[in-house]
Amino acid sequence: MKRVVALDIFRGLAIFLMVIFHFCYDLNYFNFIKIKITSDPFWLNFRIIIVTIFLLAVGISLKIAHNKKINFSKVKKRIVLLFLSASAVSFATYIIFPHSWVYFGILHLILVASILSLPFLNYPKIALISGFLIILLYNLKLISMHKLFLFTIKYLPIPKYHTVDLAPLIPWFGVVLIGVAIKGLNLDKKIFNLKIFTLQTKPNSLLAMLGRHSLLIYLIHQPILFAILFLVRKVV
Repeated sequence: MKRVVALDIFRGLAIFLMVIFHFCYDLNYFNFIKIKITSDPFWLNFRIIIVTIFLLAVGISLKIAHNKKINFSKVKKRIVLLFLSASAVSFATYIIFPHSWVYFGILHLILVASILSLPFLNYPKIALISGFLIILLYNLKLISMHKLFLFTIKYLPIPKYHTVDLAPLIPWFGVVLIGVAIKGLNLDKKIFNLKIFTLQTKPNSLLAMLGRHSLLIYLIHQPILFAILFLVRKVV
């Protein structure tokens, strides 16, 4: 499958913003700065933008990968890779944050959403309607994952009050479905033909590189940032 450079740039933008977000999170964690990153509207909306770009890219990529029919060989490889990556995040955060470890973060969401999206791949209009409906009903407070969470904490040893990263299936699965629809309805051509994605500039080349290696960067950037700031805090 030929890579779509504009999609790499789009995904790379999410990675770039995510690194900034996590760097500020770590600075706050080690008391280099004082910000309300988990409650301030600016930081909450900043995170929403990052996750939205990520998940739109996930939906578009899924449709590209299985454009004519579902390639179950690719599906298996993707599931295994995402499962191992998500498990690594859960394990690492459990060691560092035993009371707020990541049990369903962005990679866990992408894993589940990648499976649930398969029936929608050849029905982009249904994907679009379903995606918007999920988001609408969530914002109207008619659907959520809260009841499932309350049920789950009775039987599983997951954090009951706080986790350092949470990406609930509702409403975020709706964003993935919209991404599927964007590619299925060929709306991606209009989006990715914008100059911001077609200009051959150094920033775009950097973003494309980040997008090509998004999973690896996602997995390693936070441990590196955290370790550096930990050592700096020990010295200062």
